[in-house]
Amino acid sequence: MTSNIYDVIVAGVGAMGSAACWQLAKRGLKVLGLERFDLGHAMGSSHGLTRIIRLAYFEGSQYVPIVRRAHELWQETGAEAGMQLLHVTGSLDLAPKNSGPVESSLQSCLDHGLTHEVLDGREIARRFPTFQLPEGHIGLWQPDGGFVASEKAIYAHVGLAQARGAEIRTNEPMLDWAPTADGGVTVRTERGTYSAGRLVITSGGWIADAVPALAKTVTTVRQAIGWFTARRPELFRPDVFPVFILSVEEGNFYGFPLYEHPGFKLGGPHFGREPMDPREDDRTPSPKQVALIRECLARYIPDAAGEPLTLKGCVYSVTPDDDFIIDSVPGVPQAVFASCCSGHGFKFASAIGEILADLSTSGHSGFDLRPFSLSRFAA
Repeated sequence: MTSNIYDVIVAGVGAMGSAACWQLAKRGLKVLGLERFDLGHAMGSSHGLTRIIRLAYFEGSQYVPIVRRAHELWQETGAEAGMQLLHVTGSLDLAPKNSGPVESSLQSCLDHGLTHEVLDGREIARRFPTFQLPEGHIGLWQPDGGFVASEKAIYAHVGLAQARGAEIRTNEPMLDWAPTADGGVTVRTERGTYSAGRLVITSGGWIADAVPALAKTVTTVRQAIGWFTARRPELFRPDVFPVFILSVEEGNFYGFPLYEHPGFKLGGPHFGREPMDPREDDRTPSPKQVALIRECLARYIPDAAGEPLTLKGCVYSVTPDDDFIIDSVPGVPQAVFASCCSGHGFKFASAIGEILADLSTSGHSGFDLRPFSLSRFAA
C-alpha cells in the first residue's frame, strides 16, 4: 500500500528519535516514527522532568562541539514550539582536587574557549552554602550550563514533526527489519509492514534487538533518581542553585534545582550500575541505590535531605568506554543508529537528531564522528 511507504522510518521516539523525526520532517521528508510505549513513557531513559546540559565536559573535549550545537537547538526548538526547553542555571562540577573530573572539565573549557571559573572550597561555600563538602574538594563553574525539560522536549519535537506531516505511532514497536534489493528497508510491526529508503534506529536499551552487532558491546543497567523534601526550598530555586555533578566517596551523583516538582532531585550513584533486562516491567530503584542517594544528601546537601516524595528508575545502555556509538549498521549504510549513551546522552539529543538526519539524507555529518564509530570495538 502506498500509505505504508516512507522516506525514513525512525524506530524509537524518545529523546533522540523524536529529534530525528523533527529534523527529517522539516526537510520535507515523509517520516514514520514507531514507539514501543506511550509518548514520554517512563520505561527508558528520557523521563524524569529534567536532564542536565553542561558545556564543560569531563568525558572528553570531542563532545563539546556537539553539545554547543545542542544548546543552540534546544533554544531554537523551544522557540519554534512555544515552550521553554532550556533553562540556564549554570553548572558545577565538584570533586577532590587532582581526582580528574574537575581537571578534565577545565581542559574542555580551555580547548574550546568556554567561559568558566575554578573554585576552591572556600569560594564554593560562599557562593553555594547548601553544599557541605569534604576538605580538598574544588569546583568548576560554567555559567552556560543548566537543564533541559525532558518530557517537554520530546513532546515539542513530536508536535513540530507532526505539524510538518510526520506520522507517529505509539505502542507499536518494530519487531524486525531487513534491507531490500533496491537499497531501502522494510520494517515489520504487529500492525503491518512498512517500506522506506532509510531507517534510523534510536531504541535505547532495546537497540541490540535491532542492531545485533551491538549484542556483545552494549549492556543495560538500572539508574536511580529521586525527589526529596527540601527543608529550605528557597535555597534550591533555579535562580540561585545550579545543576551539579558531585564526586564523593559514596559515588558520583547529579542534581538539579527545583522544577515542576516540590522535591529536590538527585540521581546516582552514576557508576554504581546494576545490570537489568529492559524487558522487565519493574523500574523501581534498588534499596541500595536509594540508600546511597539518601546518604549523599544527608552528608553533603543536608537542607535537601528530607523524606522521599518520588523514586524512579531508568535504563541506561552502556558501552565499555562510556562513549556514544553513532554509526550505520554494519553492511547496511541505509540504516543508521545512535544510542548506547552511557547515561550522559540526553543533553545531546537535539543535535544528534540533526546528525541522524544528515546521515540519512547525505551520508555525512559536519561533526567528526570517528570517536563514536562502532569499529573501535572490533577485536
